Amino acid sequence: MGVILYVRVLDGNIKAGDTLLFIQSKSKFIVREVGTFSPEKHECKMIKAGEIGYIVTGIKEPGIARVGDTVTTFSKPLPAFPGYAEPVPIVFASIYPESQDEFDDLRSSLSKLKLSDSSLMFEEESSGALGRGFRCGFLGMLHLEIITERLRREFDQELVVTTPSITYEVTLKNGEVEMVYTPIHFPDYGQYVSVREPWILLTIITPHDYVSPLMQLFPPHEATVSDLADWGHDRVRIKLRMPLRELMRNFFNEVKSASSGYASIVYEPDEMKSADVTRLDVYVAEERVTAFSRVIPEYRIREESEEVVEKLEKILPAEMFRVKIQAYVKGKIIASRSIAPMKKDVTGYMYGGDITRKMKLREKQKRGKDRMQREGKVHISHDAFLKMMHTD
Repeated sequence: MGVILYVRVLDGNIKAGDTLLFIQSKSKFIVREVGTFSPEKHECKMIKAGEIGYIVTGIKEPGIARVGDTVTTFSKPLPAFPGYAEPVPIVFASIYPESQDEFDDLRSSLSKLKLSDSSLMFEEESSGALGRGFRCGFLGMLHLEIITERLRREFDQELVVTTPSITYEVTLKNGEVEMVYTPIHFPDYGQYVSVREPWILLTIITPHDYVSPLMQLFPPHEATVSDLADWGHDRVRIKLRMPLRELMRNFFNEVKSASSGYASIVYEPDEMKSADVTRLDVYVAEERVTAFSRVIPEYRIREESEEVVEKLEKILPAEMFRVKIQAYVKGKIIASRSIAPMKKDVTGYMYGGDITRKMKLREKQKRGKDRMQREGKVHISHDAFLKMMHTD
């Protein structure tokens, strides 16, 4: 049967056998069936101007039919109906299946969701830590939550969702301008001249009693209030501007807590502004773990570094050698923790005899630990990555 279009006919008529054209995707198809709703789908010979109905296209490929697109006759095409715009993602996150055996099922589920949600964008990527997955673009945080929840409920998918990130406009020293949407591709310190980031215009509507608690949340999130209006009936509207990255730093939960759940939030894209941000890298046993890299503001370097190494110290198990966990920013170690090695008494089975025998065994153990310290590598389990992605 293929993709079914729900349409409103603005001019002419459509019947089975007609050849139609999508204006945006430039793809043609032959109509298999047309009908109306009454309220269930009811097949008919023709749908005419002014009617609302459906068209069975026979198209099996996702991405061709887009919500809001104009469908016209292939032989005599008409101009597109005004108002359509390509959706532009502003928030990015990677989605991985908990089991790599479910990778193809996840691909199929995302393709089915895209049929009804053309603003969802995804492409395949792979991570040495999490395996194969998809880098997805969303219209905002709410869109991300809706998509992941639909994948869990409608398709029974068990997911690993990485920390959301945004797109940064980075100007390199050679003059090139790059759009960076993942921390892994953010250039090293000293290789870029400037960074710009998207800001948003955010509106909060709240009862009078919660205005003061909400005002205390704005400075830590770099938000500036542009307008404050009393709507009466115990309602206040607060308009403010803030960086989009701060919206993802637990801002929704903080507003929810400060207003006891009574505040409502809506936001829209504003403009690109200069950003004081840099990349934080995490090294475990002198080896960089790219899955833990993130882009952070300059003023939060110390705080973010301490948080990530402390959390990782609690998650990773002890090894036979001392494991160093270090947070690097701008080529410097900002925070460091170490996990003490497991202890083993190599002389525990011995009793009596010459003390030199025990001394030889301890010396041999010491040389072995020194070698492991130089050459040993830490295997970070899948569960450890899941715990690091989880927000406390």
